Amino acid sequence: MITDINNIPIDEALKSNGYVIVDNLIPQEMFTSLREACDRVVEKARKGEWKHRRLVGTQFPPWTEGTDVWGVQHLLHPELKEPIFIEWYGSVKLLEAVQQLLHAKHEELQLELFNLLINPQESDFDLTWHRDAIPAETPETEEKEKLAIPHYGTQWNTALYDDACLYVVPDSHRRVRTAKEREITINDPKSSKMPNQLKVELKAGQTVFYDNNILHRAAYLSSQKRATLHASMGTIEGGHYRAGCILQHGLEWMKTDDFKHSLTDSLSVPYANLITMADKAGISRLEAKPIHEK
Repeated sequence: MITDINNIPIDEALKSNGYVIVDNLIPQEMFTSLREACDRVVEKARKGEWKHRRLVGTQFPPWTEGTDVWGVQHLLHPELKEPIFIEWYGSVKLLEAVQQLLHAKHEELQLELFNLLINPQESDFDLTWHRDAIPAETPETEEKEKLAIPHYGTQWNTALYDDACLYVVPDSHRRVRTAKEREITINDPKSSKMPNQLKVELKAGQTVFYDNNILHRAAYLSSQKRATLHASMGTIEGGHYRAGCILQHGLEWMKTDDFKHSLTDSLSVPYANLITMADKAGISRLEAKPIHEK
C-alpha cells in the first residue's frame, strides 16, 4: 500500500481532502532522462516546431492564439520521439498508485492524457479558479448533479523541479460552491483571496494527485523554471462522461500504428480500454468538442 507524505494511504487522503502528495513515483534512473526529454520538447514548442501546445491567454482547449507557451500537449505522441515518457507513464510504481487511488485492477485501467506544464517566457500567467468539467456559470442545482457523477479517473502533477504553482481549496471536490466561492469563480476568477485556499508546494520528484472537481487554479511565473508532468488515467467504468472530458484534447493520433507500436506491455490493455470507451461513446475518432468552448 502506498502512503502519502503524512503516512496516510493515498486513496484515503484523496477522498478526504481532494488532493494528496506522494514521494518517489519516478524511478531514480529515469529522473535525468525525463528532465532532458522535457528540455527538448519545450524547445520545439517554443520555436513553433511542435504545434500541440498551450498558449498564454487561453486556459482551456482549443489553444489557438498567442505565442508564449505555458504547456506542451501529447508527450506520448510518436512524432516527438521521446520514449522515456511512455516508459514512465507505464512504470510499475505509478500504475500501482493509480490502481490504489481508483480501487481498480490493472486490466480495468484506461490510458488517457500525458502533457507538460512549463513556465511562460514573456510574462506571468494566472489561471482562473475552476473545476475541470463543470463551468463556473453552472447553476447550483446542476452543479450538485454533476458533482454526484463519479468520474472514474484521477489526474496528477509530477514536478521535475520544485513547483508551487497550484492552489486548491481542500475538501471542495464533493460539495457545491459557497456563495463567496461562486461569486469569486464567476466575477473575480483570478482572486488571491479565495477562502481556505492552499498553495500546493512540491519538491522535485513529488507528485500531487487531485480530484478534477476540486476548486483549483494556478499561477505561472516566467522567472522560475517549471517542468511538471501533467497526466491522467481512468477506468473502464467511466463511459460517456469520461470520454467527453478526455477526448476534448484531441487524441486521434493515438489510432496510428506508430503509437500502437510504441506502447509498453503494461499499457496495451489500458490502450485497448480507451478505444473501447471511445467507440461506445460514438467518438471513434478520439476527438470531442471542448467542454468550455463557447
